[in-house]
Amino acid sequence: MMRLLLAAGLLGVGLSGCGNDQAQLSVLELTGPTMGTSYSVKLVAPPPQTDTEALRAQIDSSLANIEQRMSTYQADSELSLFNRSESTDWVEVSAELCGVIEQALSVSEITSAFDITVGPLVNLWGFGPADALPEPPDNNVIEETLQNTGFEKLHTQCKTPAIRKDRADVYVDLSAYAKGYAVDQLAKLLSDHGLDDYLIEIGGELRMHGRNAGGNLWSVAIEKPADFASTVQTIVQLTDVAVATSGDYRNFFLFAGQRYSHTIDPNTGYPVTHNTAAVSVISDTAAFADAMATALLVLGVDEGLAVAEREGIAAYFMLRTDAGMEAYATEAFAEVAGPQ
Repeated sequence: MMRLLLAAGLLGVGLSGCGNDQAQLSVLELTGPTMGTSYSVKLVAPPPQTDTEALRAQIDSSLANIEQRMSTYQADSELSLFNRSESTDWVEVSAELCGVIEQALSVSEITSAFDITVGPLVNLWGFGPADALPEPPDNNVIEETLQNTGFEKLHTQCKTPAIRKDRADVYVDLSAYAKGYAVDQLAKLLSDHGLDDYLIEIGGELRMHGRNAGGNLWSVAIEKPADFASTVQTIVQLTDVAVATSGDYRNFFLFAGQRYSHTIDPNTGYPVTHNTAAVSVISDTAAFADAMATALLVLGVDEGLAVAEREGIAAYFMLRTDAGMEAYATEAFAEVAGPQ
């Protein structure tokens, strides 16, 4: 998942509006580590009675709880225990974990390109915690690993929260969903505290509400796909939505003149080879935006644009062409962000 620029260095870190001379309101920023990355919560003019340290403690507690349920790096997390279990019977889990898996599976059903069981393939191609590969894996090994994956091998029944896998070796990885979900949970926490104007970011997933310090919509710069430098493709003015971008241009390796990106097509077991470099999605929730951006990147602009238009998804596709970078936006994206 690629980091969206908060118009940093361009528009006052997304907190000041264009062409507005009104006085800037104060901004309180709370930051900390989470999920192998960091979080940032920017609060515009919080009420004087706001207990900053108590709020920070609640944020940290909420994030720690999510990690305890959904992390694959914590050996004792709820998800890790399920992954290690060889049982193919129903396993009782928390309502929170069951709900998140069920929501993630709904994106899989819509697109057939988002799969929370794809982790073994990602690891096989050298994009997991182990060292990068010097060359692509053997085709037979890829085919064998494919047998252990597939979202249709995972089942939920969330009225009495439980999940089940068809094969003992099915491995669930929520990394393309949990960060967005955490952003959404922090948004709920802030709203429950009566805070109206804020921007939340975790590992590049954004959700904003109300107005920025200049009294304007939040300015979000969508990054132009480039292997190294961060440059801006377009800037959108948003509020009361979430934004996520998925791209193939930072995590890849080259072998025999062929580029292999970390974006694995769960249907083939191979990295995608089309010319779609990145997809940004705007949605009501960061979790959905995160997952859908990943799915649409796997599909590429031809299939992905058709799916996004059919489902009314606000999506922005960036493609590599011989003439340079081209961009395509869905009708829903233009309605939310304006013509691009």
